[in-house]
Amino acid sequence: MRLPRLIAFAAGLFAILGASIWLIDSLQRLLWQVSLYSPLLSQVLLLLIIALLASLVAALIYYLFILPRRAEQRKQRRRHPPQLPTDKKEVAGETLKAVRQQVAQIQDEVARRELLLRSRQIEQSLSRGDIQVVVFGTGSAGKTSLVNAVIGQVVGKVGATMGTTEAGQTYVLQLKGMNRDIHIIDTPGILEAGVAGTEREQLARKLATEADLLLFVLDNDLRRSEYDPLAALTEIGKRSLIILNKTDLYLDEDREAILARLRQRLRGLVAPTDIIAVSANPQPVQLEDGSLWQPEPEIMPLLQRMAEVLRAEGEYLVADNILLQSQRLADETRAVIDRERRCQADQIVNRFQWIGAGVIAATPLPLVDLLGAAAVNAQMVVEIGRVYGCEIDLERGRELALSLSKTMAGLGIIKGAIALITTALELSLGGIIVGRAIQAVAAAYLTRIAGKSFIEYFRQDQDWGDGGITEVVQRQFQLNRKDEFIKAFIQEAITRVVKPLHLEELTAQQAAQEKAELANLQQTLSNSSSIPLEVPLPSLAQSKKEAELIELETAIENDWEHPRTFTDDWED
Repeated sequence: MRLPRLIAFAAGLFAILGASIWLIDSLQRLLWQVSLYSPLLSQVLLLLIIALLASLVAALIYYLFILPRRAEQRKQRRRHPPQLPTDKKEVAGETLKAVRQQVAQIQDEVARRELLLRSRQIEQSLSRGDIQVVVFGTGSAGKTSLVNAVIGQVVGKVGATMGTTEAGQTYVLQLKGMNRDIHIIDTPGILEAGVAGTEREQLARKLATEADLLLFVLDNDLRRSEYDPLAALTEIGKRSLIILNKTDLYLDEDREAILARLRQRLRGLVAPTDIIAVSANPQPVQLEDGSLWQPEPEIMPLLQRMAEVLRAEGEYLVADNILLQSQRLADETRAVIDRERRCQADQIVNRFQWIGAGVIAATPLPLVDLLGAAAVNAQMVVEIGRVYGCEIDLERGRELALSLSKTMAGLGIIKGAIALITTALELSLGGIIVGRAIQAVAAAYLTRIAGKSFIEYFRQDQDWGDGGITEVVQRQFQLNRKDEFIKAFIQEAITRVVKPLHLEELTAQQAAQEKAELANLQQTLSNSSSIPLEVPLPSLAQSKKEAELIELETAIENDWEHPRTFTDDWED
């Protein structure tokens, strides 16, 4: 213990002893006097005094011994902060392991091989640690000339027209003080015309997203078409140097004005020190004797800045880029798996929608909720869940199907679907369709909406999302009510459901009975729905002809004893 603290401890101890002797003597007299009146009260008072003295002693010990020790521990923690698992290369390695496990789930052989190949390439970059410097820009900005000047030897076609560099070309550069290779990659130009130009630009953008350091080459002020790809690359974390090339073509004041505008436009994206003026391939100068003199490239500011950035940030740039590439590969892998699962789930929905239609067509139940009456929906839910790796039993599938059917009824979607299908069938067949066919096709349509909703539910790990089940169902209803889809759906329904029913063989009395049953179903749905209709009833077109058709249908329903078709009125 330090001497000042020892002295303070001794002084405190003597003070406590002196105070204790004085207190004991005083309390002894007090206790003797109190005991004369109440012995029990004197004992309680004694216990309180002892507790107070013990608290004082404990406080002194804490101040002298425990508190200094804790302060010292806090200082040590500040000097030596705990090591967190922040090594980006380790994170990238773990991500690649997870990617390979996910790739094994992909059924498409071509996609699986491509993703595995890319994962091995990223893993090689992880172990090799070379720095990738990508030269990016328009075809006329002088990218190849810049690469020539940086490398110090001719490595491409200098001064050629746009579109010369067909694919990424890689050259190796060594910098003093760095124990790793620097790969300079020349890319095709962006903003080129034609299909071939678009393909080259896609390759250039792909190479740019894989760069550790990006050299964005310009030959004038920044255009909007150049700003957008630069901003997109910066947003994903690409370290960029902006190179203003061909400065030998400008007067000094014009060059400074362009640099000032570039700094202004790129404020917040690129630091002013990373905007550099160079002349990679100066124009020849005619001397007095008529001969031409070729000036040396002026790229020293670029080389100095590149060396500063790579020496100071090279390790971080490589780690950041590898982590970014592994994460992007993981996202692409998940996207491929999601596409395959969605395709399988869509096939399940397509199969069960026509199964449900067949059940309703064979045994129509006009007074029962069409969606809830189709027991096949529970099995559909189970099979969709299995596609997304969620094993649920049939009972749980029934609960989910029932919950969804209640939501659809409350939103008026069932009523809206019946109206939509009725109108679409009558327009397609040019006459009145009996209730059995309408129920069957409506059941198929509602099953489709339910299935699409459940696909979203399982895609989000059995979660309906922030908007809940209501938003998902409404969105699917809106997506599946578009004219193009309805036309194709009705044509398939006619082939699968309507024609097998042989409706032309029905008598007028049977048709009237089925039409009355359908009207009863619509009335039941309207009366049972306590929630206002939030989804507007669908229509195929907003036109005068449609209004006349709806008015005609109302008149026919009032006089159903004498069924007739719409043909003459519709043609008129």
